[in-house]
Amino acid sequence: MTDIPRKPTAFRLDRIRVVDDPDIAHRPGDRPVVIAEPEELELPVPVLPKPRRGPRWANILVSALGILLSLGIGLAVDQLIRDLFQRAEWLGWFAVAVAATGGVALVALAFREIGGLLRLRRITRIREAAEDAARRDDRIAARASVRDLTELYGERPDTAHGRAALAQHAAEIIDGRDLIGLSEQELLRPLDIAAQTLVLSAAKRVTLVTAISPRALVDLLFVLVTALRLIRQLGQLYGGRPGTLGFLRLARTVIAHLAVTGGMAAGDSLVQQILGHGIAARLSARLGEGVINGILTARVGIAAIDVCRPLPFIAEKPPAMADFIAELTKIGGKGGKKPD
Repeated sequence: MTDIPRKPTAFRLDRIRVVDDPDIAHRPGDRPVVIAEPEELELPVPVLPKPRRGPRWANILVSALGILLSLGIGLAVDQLIRDLFQRAEWLGWFAVAVAATGGVALVALAFREIGGLLRLRRITRIREAAEDAARRDDRIAARASVRDLTELYGERPDTAHGRAALAQHAAEIIDGRDLIGLSEQELLRPLDIAAQTLVLSAAKRVTLVTAISPRALVDLLFVLVTALRLIRQLGQLYGGRPGTLGFLRLARTVIAHLAVTGGMAAGDSLVQQILGHGIAARLSARLGEGVINGILTARVGIAAIDVCRPLPFIAEKPPAMADFIAELTKIGGKGGKKPD
């Protein structure tokens, strides 16, 4: 360090110069200089070391068991066909024809599953690109996302009117975010209405069935089947089926749903916590349990909509639990009234 510290000096505040360049402070001048502090202190971002990934023994175990199971099934079928040939030649040829038919069906099923996964990956890619285009307000990226969305629904007659209206007005939109919003309004609004109708119908069905069901096990099975069916219907409505990550997310919601459904012994206290004392006072304990089951089913449906929808909610209002709760409590209010 060769800089000599300066001696204390008295100066007037109105003669101070505030500068950003540190080199100016070392230049001689008749006015004192103060260096402005940066607005944001840039600190180096620590880079976490990448963990060393060894062999994934769980995946290896599952793959090995799957191969062994396939070999076992193949050997069993081969032995069955040999035994049928020894018994009667026509039985052997019949078994060969049945096995060939099953093989063709298996290949067709595999192709259909692969096509569904690729279609869902395409929907996820469209949604991510649309989110990025809306965040940056990029018109070019938004037009590409809208074009992909239009091609996705190009073979669906129920979206023909929306696609025509979108093609007519898309050239008039300048901002990328507004273009994504127009796509929501023209293409996805009817699908959103249908999706909310499906969720509300499933929630009402769960509310009524679990309210009159005499067994908790029946409640659990009905709620599980209804939730899985609702997920499948919403996936088909929006043009795809949930992939691995989406299914894990929805499965976690379903597990939480079933955990609460199985612990309904509290009855009125749980209804009072979620719905409020005023509504709980008008509901019977059993009907209150049904309303809670319906609310949790609606939550599963909202999660499924969020996963299966090809565009983020920008111009349209996302579904809220308050809307479903209001409809379900109407059922509870009617069911809780005593006959005169």
